[in-house]
Amino acid sequence: MTAAVGAPTVKCLVWDLDDTLWDGVVLEGDDPAPFPSALETLAELDRRGILHAAAGRGERSVTQRHLSQLRLADWFCVTEVGWGAKSAAVRRIAKALNIGLDTVAFVDNDPAERAEVAGELPMVRCYRAAEVEQLPGYQEFRPEHITPEAAGRRRLYQAEWQRQEAEQEFTEGRQAFLESLDLVMELHPATEAELSRASELTVRTHQLNSTGLTYGIDELRRLSSAPDHRVLLATLRDRFGDYGIIGLAVTELVRRDAVLRLMLMSCRVASRGAGSVLLHHLIRRDLAAGRRPVAHFIPTEVNRNMLVMMRFAGYEATAGDEDRLVLSVDPERPLPQAPGHTRVIDGAA
Repeated sequence: MTAAVGAPTVKCLVWDLDDTLWDGVVLEGDDPAPFPSALETLAELDRRGILHAAAGRGERSVTQRHLSQLRLADWFCVTEVGWGAKSAAVRRIAKALNIGLDTVAFVDNDPAERAEVAGELPMVRCYRAAEVEQLPGYQEFRPEHITPEAAGRRRLYQAEWQRQEAEQEFTEGRQAFLESLDLVMELHPATEAELSRASELTVRTHQLNSTGLTYGIDELRRLSSAPDHRVLLATLRDRFGDYGIIGLAVTELVRRDAVLRLMLMSCRVASRGAGSVLLHHLIRRDLAAGRRPVAHFIPTEVNRNMLVMMRFAGYEATAGDEDRLVLSVDPERPLPQAPGHTRVIDGAA
């Protein structure tokens, strides 16, 4: 299969298992070994920050035991094994990872399974098992930048599963759980070494993205050094560990306005309220500097939640049309209460 021109980079490859990842069928009594080409593709895509998930046929306990025996279980962020439609499994995987279906790819040796997924989920790119060795060479599996965060992305998601398990066991309510995480957000100007990650965020992050605009490294470098612009990165950590760089804000200083040209937050931390924390802090920071907070918002198919978040933070529409909104905060009006479960350390103040 050839990816459509302009299609987003794949964020997750969903593997069929029997006769795709390994040579044989587990439930038929085989003890199948993984194909060498599959192991090479697993390792190379993981190095690039592309996640792996499994959607196999069979009994989950049997399959999971075989994955563990082969020391393969750790490669997969989500494992779906059962007898239902593969398209439903792929949909659940995308939901669990909080990524768009148009960033998911699926590989299977069975043409009927590929046809079912393609028919139900036409945005998911499907590949034959015979293509596994070639996948790393396809453009859609080649992110523009490979950052330290990319190489550790699988571990970040696996730490998130630990957080989710802890939350399920927590009995005192969601807000109390968030407070128990000891969340700390740090803001700082983007450094030269971080520009590739900042650019990657603009390409990979769609849902919590105020404009959908992308910035290359050269453009971010220029803006970072311009006296009338600020390029800030946000990191997050909690008692389970670091989330890495998860947020970006590009602000232009225009007379007495601080114009937020782009604000985005990784979907990985959406459930932590990190987007709201960053927005509230930026607004208060600008007001304290005597500037009126202004923001541009460009609607996309998936970023409506971002607009809702901006309005809850105090932004109101003041101009615009169906293609672009201009929002601002009235300095004379009381601000909404900021989230209190995250401590913010502002290294850019």
